Parts: sequence; structure tokens; C-alpha cells
Amino acid sequence: MELRSQTSKNLIIFDADWTTKEAVIEGLADALDREGILTSKQEFLKTVFEREEVSPTGMEKGLAIPHGKSTAVKEAAFAVARLKKPVEDWESIDPDNKAELIFLLAIPEAEGGSTHLKILSELSTRLMDEAYYERLFQADSSEAFLHALDYSGGQEKEGSEPVPTGKKVVAITACAAGIAHTYMAAEALEKAGREQGVQVKVEKQGANGIEDGLTKKDIEEADAVLFATDISPRGKERFNGLPYVQSRVAEPLRKGPEMITRALENPDGTVSAEGEESTGGDSGEKTSLLKEMGQGVLTGISYMIPVIVSAGLMIGIAKLGAMPFGLVNEINDPEFATHENPLFVLLHHLDMFGFLIFQFMYPVFAAFLAFAIANRPGIVSGFIGGAFASGMHFQYWGVEGAVESGFLGALFLGLAAGYIAKFLNEKIKLHKNLQAMKPMLIIPAISVLSIFLLNFYFVDPVFGALNQAITDLIEAAQGSGVLLLSSIIAAATAFDLGGPVNKAAGAIAIGLAADQIFPLTPRVLAIVIPPIGLGLATLLDRYIVGRRVFDANLYVAGNTSLLLGFIAISEGAIPFMLRNPLITIPINVLGAILGACTAVFLGAVQWYPLPAVWGWPLVESFWAYFTGLAVGALFIAFANIFIRYGLMIRQEKKAKAS
Repeated sequence: MELRSQTSKNLIIFDADWTTKEAVIEGLADALDREGILTSKQEFLKTVFEREEVSPTGMEKGLAIPHGKSTAVKEAAFAVARLKKPVEDWESIDPDNKAELIFLLAIPEAEGGSTHLKILSELSTRLMDEAYYERLFQADSSEAFLHALDYSGGQEKEGSEPVPTGKKVVAITACAAGIAHTYMAAEALEKAGREQGVQVKVEKQGANGIEDGLTKKDIEEADAVLFATDISPRGKERFNGLPYVQSRVAEPLRKGPEMITRALENPDGTVSAEGEESTGGDSGEKTSLLKEMGQGVLTGISYMIPVIVSAGLMIGIAKLGAMPFGLVNEINDPEFATHENPLFVLLHHLDMFGFLIFQFMYPVFAAFLAFAIANRPGIVSGFIGGAFASGMHFQYWGVEGAVESGFLGALFLGLAAGYIAKFLNEKIKLHKNLQAMKPMLIIPAISVLSIFLLNFYFVDPVFGALNQAITDLIEAAQGSGVLLLSSIIAAATAFDLGGPVNKAAGAIAIGLAADQIFPLTPRVLAIVIPPIGLGLATLLDRYIVGRRVFDANLYVAGNTSLLLGFIAISEGAIPFMLRNPLITIPINVLGAILGACTAVFLGAVQWYPLPAVWGWPLVESFWAYFTGLAVGALFIAFANIFIRYGLMIRQEKKAKAS
């Protein structure tokens, strides 16, 4: 396609003196707006900045390609800026990248599925050509830049083609967003192959689906396969028996030739029938156990978040619908299931439906955690483990008063299910005529039975004992002082966000309040402080430290967590706890203690079990209550931002050093 047809002289800006990413994007959006490309600059900017939160748009060698698709865009176009001074902190796939050549793409919503991918892939591919890239930097006028945009690229000089080696390598590239990085990595590998005389064919698994798909013949003729992916590649089992190298999607941009050499001479291992590692050289870069577990947790979280969001929306709609009638807390009473008012019946069942969806939060998480470790053989046992963690078995066994294991149980049983299924898949060898029995009968039977026994003899007893220990601790602290008792109740409530420790604290706190011994102030505050604090962290981080410190999934979870916090559903913060428990749990506990003790010390009193926003008018000394809430939530927000930012800086320094 002709790239110059998508821009104009007025959309090319030389020697711009913008010094931040935000200023560059806003300046280029101004240019698009002046040219009549946009109907609403603010709406378009909102879309672009939302896209910036998903994954880096900075590339390497000074390049950045921010983009947005919006109903505020009349026709597809892009603006370009070449800066006087590079923006050094533009989030990029190359940590050392300093953005000085920026393309801002504006795509109409109606064309979002094809046009912006076509432009992005075309740009990404052409910019991998050094000669093309240099011409863009050397252009001294808008006309010269437009001409350079459709420059055909540097041609190899006659006789400079390397001697073909006869070797063939196939590859898959895929990134989280499935856009620019996917195409640039593919072009880098193909270019490296040409330079080495190796035939390289790349399948791009992008936002438009699979492009340039590898045929059976391609794979049969290949000597090795490269997986340059940030997400699990589709159809990995096609490469059974091939030597492989696994890397991040950005790796080919820096080390394309080295990766091809490694795949042919010193691969990480060979691909098994299920797409798992079966063998590996001593120097291969196998995934460490901790890294594999971390990737599994991330996969589980990414599939769990839509469950939390949908459950929260159902409950929120029901509560909002009941609010004008003063039935926010009462709408879940069974009497409304058969009420004469059909609206109340609908709202009641919608509220119950939301809580039903929450029951599947842990099964979905554990199933996909196990899937990430063991592939399909792990899904069933992982789902069963998550069901145990949700306490579904207690309902069917008629056990009353039992406490489910919650997120800790889901984490433990999901990991156990994954590694049990993986072990069985690797160790059980059957005749080829009986192979179908392994994934359909043998692995599910053994792995599900193993999860049942683990839960029955270990998980449930451990969490039952933990529940009793917390109960004993709180009861023993009743006569030890107001602030100490408040601290213990708040800490236990915030510890596992609806899990066994939380429930033990709730049972004791409600009992004390019912007997007019001690109010529920620390309990109700500790329910809402963690989800509100973590939600605020995802909104404030780029203003506090100048960059995003959470991954894309957690930004989605953050919005949900903030909303659910105000209606007293702490489960919205669980994805943060699963992603970084060693960071999140201590901060949640400290924030809850700090907020609860502040409110109690200032004189706030709440006797009713109404932590949601509609219960706040019933608080005695509301200003003290709100002060405690603000102190606790802001502590959690700032602590998360600064600790995660510090860890990011440390990791970046290590990456540069290596």
C-alpha cells in the first residue's frame, strides 16, 4: 500500500520540542484535528492513552508507533513527528530505546479490525529495513519525507547474497496486543535468515488471526522452529519432534541471527506431541520452575478477570435498581424471589446471579493455571481444585459452617493439578493405538482423584485449623485494648479478601457487635480499604511516578476493584493478590490496620454490618470514618506504586547490565 496516501505535508512535523510522551501524542493529535481527521480530539486522545496502557508502543532505534481506533476518527490517517530531543522514558520493547521518530495512527472504529493492522504491519515491516529507516531520518522536508515513506527499500548489491545453506527454519511470532511487535519480530527473523542463507518462514499470530500460516509441508521440511511469543502460541503440537528456541517477542529485534544459529546448533529442546518440552541441551534456556509458575498464575488471572467483572456488574445493576426503593441490602432475601412486584423478583435473581458467577472465579482461575502448566490435560483437575477452593463441595455434602480455602487453596490446588497432569502426560507411555486413552481417561481419572485426596486430607484440614486459630486469637484479644483488637480484626479481614481468615474475623466481629461489646468499625473498613486502595493505585501510578507499574490485566481489574470496593465486595482485589501475594498481602494488612485504627482513634463507630457506601450514613462521626478510609486506601495505593516501581527499575538495571 502507499503509505503517503495516509498522511500529508501538514501532518509531518520536524524538530518538535516536545519532551514527554503525553506532549508528543497530544501535539500530533492537534495536527490531525487541524486537518479535519477527528470529530473529537479528546475522545481520540482517550482511546490512544487507553491503548498505551495495554503494552509498549515504543520499538527500538528511536521509533514509537502509538495508535488508536475510535468513532472520533473520520478517515484513517497518521501524523509523524521527528523530535529535537528524544523522549527517554517512552515504554518500549527495547529498554534502551529513546523515542525520536513517532508515528501516531488514527483509525476509524469501523475499520479497526483491518485498516490499522494493515498500516501497522506495513510500517513495521518497512522500518526493519535500515536503508528505509535512514531515509526517513535524513529527509529534510515534508515532501522528501513523503517520498521516503514509499521508498522500496535498500536492495542487496549484486553478489552480496549469502550462499544458501539449505537449512530451513519456521517460526511463530505473537505479542499480547497482536499488532506491531508481532510483525516487526517476523520481519527481523526473515531478514536475519536472508543474511545467513537460511530459509525462514514466519507465521504471525496477530490481532487479525493467523497470517502466513505454516503448511504441513513447511513444518516437515524445517530443521528447527522459533517461538518468539509473549503469549502461548496456538497449534504448538504441530511441531512435534522439532528442535526449538523460545523467546520474548522483542528478542528477534536485537538477536535475530543469534536465535537462528541457536535453533540450528544449540536449541532449548525438542517439541513433544502436546507442545511441551521433552529434551533439552545443557545450555538451553529452559523456563525455571518459579517463572513457569508465575506465567501460569498470570494466565489464570487473565481468564479470571472477566468472571469478576461480569459478577460485579450483575450485582451492581441489581443494587442500583433496588436503591430507589431502599432495598439495597434486603434485595437478596429469599422473600423477594416470589414477591408480587416483578421488578423486585428480577433484581433479586440478578443479585443472586452475580454471586453465583463469583462461585466460578476460583474454578476458572485454577483451570487455566493448570492449563498453562500442563496444556489441555490439566484443565479438568484444575477446575475441580478451584471448585474445592470455592467451597462448592460443602454445599453438596451438606456440611454447614465449613470455611472454604479461598484464593490460597485455588493457588495451591491449581498448581498441583497442573504439575500432576504434566507429570502423568510425560511419564505414561502407551502403544500408539491406545494413545487416545491417555488424555481422555487415564490423566483425568488420576489427576482428579489426586486433587480430591489433596483437598480432603490436606487443604480442608489446614484451612479449618487456620480458621479456628484466628477465632481463638480474636477471642483472646477481647480484653487487650481497643486499638489492639481493632488491629487484629482489621488484619484478619484484609488478609485473604473473603477467604477463611476473613470469615473467621467476620464471625467473631459480628458476634461482639450483636452483644454490644465492640462495634464493627474495624471490620467494615477493612472490607473496603484494600479494593479501593488497589483501584486507586492503577489510576494514580502514572501521575505519581510518571509511568505505569501494573500490567494490562491489572488495569482492567483495578477499575473493577474500585467499583466493587464501594459496594463492599473485596473479591475485586484478588487478581492483585494472586499476581504478587508477597507484595499485596502485607500492604493490604497494614493499610487496613492503619485505616481502621485511625477511624477508631478519632471516634468513628459503626454497629451495623453495612460496609458498602449506602451504610456510611449510619456511622457515628462520619468524618472520622472517612478519614480512616482515606488514610488506609491511600497508604495501599502509594505503597503499591512505589514498591512496584522500585522493582521495575531494579529489573531494568539488571537487564541493561546483562
